[in-house]
Amino acid sequence: MTQLRFNESAVVIDQGELVSFIHEGHEFIHQKGSPGWRNADTEMFPIIGPVNDAGFRVKVPRGNAIQDQHGLLRELDYKLVESGAHSALFKKEYSADTLVKNSKFPAKSTEEWLQWPYSFSFEKEFQLSENQLIITFRVLGEPGMPFMLGYHPAFKLHSENPIITAREKEIGLEEVLEVGSRALQVENCEAITLKDQKAIHISTTGFGHFMCWTEVTNMVCIEPISFYPYSVAQKDLHHGFMKLKDQAAVFEVRLKV
Repeated sequence: MTQLRFNESAVVIDQGELVSFIHEGHEFIHQKGSPGWRNADTEMFPIIGPVNDAGFRVKVPRGNAIQDQHGLLRELDYKLVESGAHSALFKKEYSADTLVKNSKFPAKSTEEWLQWPYSFSFEKEFQLSENQLIITFRVLGEPGMPFMLGYHPAFKLHSENPIITAREKEIGLEEVLEVGSRALQVENCEAITLKDQKAIHISTTGFGHFMCWTEVTNMVCIEPISFYPYSVAQKDLHHGFMKLKDQAAVFEVRLKV
């Protein structure tokens, strides 16, 4: 476990996963073992969304990549690069065409192995200040590599009627529940506020959109995304790709309490 502290704020990171963010005694992150989801956060890369209807194949310039829901990054392990009292840096690396064991096989997938025809490295950095946690993602790899990126944090709910505010529109938890597994789209949006027992403000750079998901009333996932995958058929997911350039692609999520 990696722990960060700054006055009344404390963060716990378990092998790159944000498992706790407490400010003035209030826990903002969904706890593992609670109903709703087995994780606290994860990343969706290099694709977002399901691919089962497309035979678990995603079209890329180098052919068809074998992917499962939300990509293969989640199957790789983070390595701690460096850490201090207020910050920590983690990294994952992948070599082109390396087969990666799919944890969804065989219970939820027919594909035992996943594969991506490009090499890349993926960094996740945490920086804690007085009342804000900044999470920065850096994607480095072959110029021209197609990819999508989504960040998938789950927030613990303490009240019966939490409200999500996006672009001056209020979204109730029931509205998110009604959409179900597809997740509620919040397009062209870079900031959302979750108003619960205590409020948390989520602002982003580089993503451009959000989607919101839950199937329970004790947590909600508010997910910055570069592309909403349900806007196209699964066979057309490649239309949502952006491409790497010569320098790192940088994305930022700021959690302010």
